[in-house]
Amino acid sequence: MFEFNGLDMHMGNLARLSNAKSRSISAENFTGEPGKGGMATEGTGANCARDLGIGWKVSPSVAIEAGKTFTMGEIDGPGAIQHIWMTTAPNIWRTMILRIYWDGEDTPSVEAPIGDFFCNGWTERVNVNSFPVAVNPAGGMNCYWQMPFRKSARFTMENTGTETAVLYYQIDYALTEVPSDMAYFHAQWRRSNPVPYKDVHTLIDGVQGKGHYVGCYLAWQVNNTGWWGEGEIKFFMDDDKEFPTICGTGTEDYFGGAWNWEHPRGEYGTYSTPFLGMHQVIKPDGLYRSQTRFGMYRWHVQDPIRFESGLRVTIQDLGWRSGGRYLPQQSDIASTVFWYQSEPHAAFPELPGNDEREVI
Repeated sequence: MFEFNGLDMHMGNLARLSNAKSRSISAENFTGEPGKGGMATEGTGANCARDLGIGWKVSPSVAIEAGKTFTMGEIDGPGAIQHIWMTTAPNIWRTMILRIYWDGEDTPSVEAPIGDFFCNGWTERVNVNSFPVAVNPAGGMNCYWQMPFRKSARFTMENTGTETAVLYYQIDYALTEVPSDMAYFHAQWRRSNPVPYKDVHTLIDGVQGKGHYVGCYLAWQVNNTGWWGEGEIKFFMDDDKEFPTICGTGTEDYFGGAWNWEHPRGEYGTYSTPFLGMHQVIKPDGLYRSQTRFGMYRWHVQDPIRFESGLRVTIQDLGWRSGGRYLPQQSDIASTVFWYQSEPHAAFPELPGNDEREVI
């Protein structure tokens, strides 16, 4: 009988015992070693704890200088990340870049601004109530994507901004045996600003290897009036060339909605559910905020899209024009795609600079 390794947790196996070892890395225990938490003598809370001393929240967070990359944690495997929590100021969510490296690789398997990674790409906080990602008042970012590794895991945070950033974080993981058929977690951010006329936004391309796509988050700004979400999402798998294997029917349909997400009273109806949501609408204010912005996520937890050798995903930017004709739009679309695959992975395109990522 297979010995339970403490992974793939759910209500049905919560009572099962295993030999997995629970560990956690934070600013109070940078190594995750047993019995080494809360021993800091220096840190962002040292002055506040000056009357109480060691063990009294001396190092609850880290300060990352402008232009510097901070190593949040390095873990020797085998094991799996089971939960990540972090928080920092919303106005820097596009200038703080999260990267994760598996098994000593030189190129990251995860590279994304932290706001977009947690479905908050517009740097205006919105709560998320989904199964793998939850964002709670007031900016508590959580993810439960299971991230197995065999040799090592390394987490870094780059502050590409111009001022020192304070980051609170905790990485919870299990040290345990990892089955041979478990793949590695990946995430990649891209932006089209704007989408070229009569072109598409590419969510992901150049994926090489065997794996499965498990979802995406889109931060979408519409630059014209009228309904904007007629575009189809398309999954080009393996040997697909001009035409995809999987083709959607419309933007709101892919994210689990219908009929323009229109509420009976003539407004967008927002929702945040375990596996899909259109959870954010930012409206023009009649002054400087001139465009409508949307946040949407779709998690393929129950229906992963499997590929054998490669994957490309695109979405059309399509609205309406006169005469009942489709309008190729030129929206601002930023996407974060999440998938699992065997390693090694193809190197990601170079991440755009601050100006290209900035929320204007």
